[in-house]
Amino acid sequence: MSVKIRLKRMGMKKKPFYRVVVADIRSPRDGRFIEEIGYYDPMTEPATIKIDAEAAKKWLGNGAQPTDTARVLLKKSGIIEG
Repeated sequence: MSVKIRLKRMGMKKKPFYRVVVADIRSPRDGRFIEEIGYYDPMTEPATIKIDAEAAKKWLGNGAQPTDTARVLLKKSGIIEG
């Protein structure tokens, strides 16, 4: 079973915010997930990023692969170097 750290879109039309979740790669974007580890709100100035570092490191250690956008958010949060 492959696991990804990715974003789940929430909010209203034209006012999105995202939850950072750990999900099976076969699940749809806004579908079932294993664990919610944070959120990202691009509508605030500056954008709000809140990710549970402990949970993210645990999943990365277990082999979860972040998507490109999730990787950028993890870098901005200081969870991964790069």
